[in-house]
Order: sequence, then structure tokens, then C-alpha cells
Amino acid sequence: MKLATYVKDGVCRSGVIRGDLIHDLGPRSLQNWFGRAGEIETMIAGHDGQPFSLNELCQPILRPGKILGIGLNYHDHASETGRAPPEVQLWFNKQTTAAHAPFAPVALPEVSSELDYEAELVVIIGKYGRHVPASRAMEMVAGYTCGNDYSVRDWQKASPTMIMGKGFDTHAPFGPWIVTPDEMGTIEDAGVRCYVNGEQRQNGRAGDMVFSVAEQIAHLTKAFTLEPGDVIFTGTPAGVGVAYSPPQFLQAGDVVRVEIDGIGAIEQKVIVESGDIRISE
Repeated sequence: MKLATYVKDGVCRSGVIRGDLIHDLGPRSLQNWFGRAGEIETMIAGHDGQPFSLNELCQPILRPGKILGIGLNYHDHASETGRAPPEVQLWFNKQTTAAHAPFAPVALPEVSSELDYEAELVVIIGKYGRHVPASRAMEMVAGYTCGNDYSVRDWQKASPTMIMGKGFDTHAPFGPWIVTPDEMGTIEDAGVRCYVNGEQRQNGRAGDMVFSVAEQIAHLTKAFTLEPGDVIFTGTPAGVGVAYSPPQFLQAGDVVRVEIDGIGAIEQKVIVESGDIRISE
């Protein structure tokens, strides 16, 4: 099953994707439908879907409670940075305001010219969990989607926690929809690719992770509760812009596409941030 959030008549709504049609599930947040496949099938049975455009799709979880990312989690990516694969999981958070629609433009920050891409398999959490062992961790997964962990490299390096360079507004697009585990199949077989202006920059496989999805969930829940709608960026394969010589950072007008087997693709055009002062009541 493919679950999506889309805009209809100015209102964000939940839906199920079937082919090139979407079946409406109403205005409730998508995480309210996790684990309710039977109810969803009954609800949409006998009803025609409606055409939709990719530009109508929002990020599946509009305002995640947590956006978590793991660093150096592919063997080849660790190697291209000149480091050994980590023995302990390296985690950071991306701000909730970084959550972004899968086909909306992404901002080149006013304060930096070192914007980089990181194609990633994204896991959406579907249940509450604390102290969950790896043997049961996959019970926590509502589904999978595509993501791009945009990174502002100079700001990332300036702070040991990476929190500033990873959390800029618009820098966590994910989507286009959530593919449930039963439809996704064996996640380790999924290819993860990134293209910049049509040129392939990254080409990895989820099975090449240093720490598996189950190990990531087990580790995180040792420290805090994961909740429905939490978003986990699971790491990126080799080929990021900063690893080139000279570095190949993104520029205004570039188009960045992330593709993952069994899910689909997301794509953003890079635009210059306005830098306008914004203060609201």
C-alpha cells in the first residue's frame, strides 16, 4: 500500500495511491491510518480514485515529532571521507521546520555556498516503542520513503553535533509517499541513487548499511521513545559532493533527484533563499 498526503482545495488530506490515481482518506493526518490497512481497503472499496499531480503531494508526515539522521552509515561513504566505519552509531537531528514536500524547491542558504545532497532511504515509524530489541524492531516500521538529507557543509563542520548544518529550512524533503513493508519486500535489496542535473552521483544499496534499520531502531529506543510519524534518515552511500576533488556543491538552478527501488523518486530544484526578515505574531 502507498500512503500519501496531498493538497485538495487548499486542505491537506490523506490518501492511498493506486496506479496513477489517489483515493481520498479525508483530512486526518496520515499517521492516524498506520496499521489500519483492512479499514482503508473497506473505506475505498467501490469508490473511484481521482487523478493527481506530483506537485500536489506534501511530505507524507507534515510536521514530524522527530527527524533523526545517522552519519557515515554506508561503508563506501565512510571510506570516501577517509574514515573507518563507525563502531558506535552517530546520530543527529534535523529540525521539524526542515521537513519539506518531495517536489518543492529547496533553498540555497543566504549564509553558505556549500550546499550538498545525500540520497537516503527514509523509515517512517508507526508505533510507540522504548527498549525495543533489534529482533522486534521492524514491528515499529510503518513504511519507507525517499529522502534527501541536504547538508550545509561549512555550518555542519562548525559544530561538533552537526545540528546547525543539518537543520536548515527545506533541507529534509521526503516522499513522494510511504510504501508499507508488505509491499516493499526485502529492504536490503533496494537501490538508492542520486542524480544532479541528470548526472548520476550516488548509486548504493540499502543492504550496504553499517547498521541495519533494525539496529538503528533498537539503538534509538534505548535512549528515548519513538512515536508514530517520527522520521529516520538511514544514511547515504558514496558520491556526495563534498567528497569530490574539488567539491561539487549545489548551485542555484541545479535539479536533484533521488530514486529508490520499490518506492519511486523525489526531485527538487535549488533556488536562492531570499534572506528576507520574517517575524510573525
